[in-house]
Amino acid sequence: MRTNMNAILLAAGLFSAVPAAAQTYDPRYPVCIEVYTIDGNTIDCSFTSMAQCTATASGQAAQCYANPYVVQNRQPGLGPSPPRRNR
Repeated sequence: MRTNMNAILLAAGLFSAVPAAAQTYDPRYPVCIEVYTIDGNTIDCSFTSMAQCTATASGQAAQCYANPYVVQNRQPGLGPSPPRRNR
């Protein structure tokens, strides 16, 4: 009886699992475009400048915006220095 219940729970868990969605925002590019169509909207983060994105969006139902997940390049030496220890 217990084996049957475990098998049922295992099967239910396997069939209820859904695949994970792919990442929408590419952190390597600072500008994204969202294009609106009848079927829904799509987001493409493959632009290096706002001008490049707005040229692509021209004539479409689309909107350009800054990528909220862009990776900022840090310059070495900029930022807080580590705390100093007294001897």
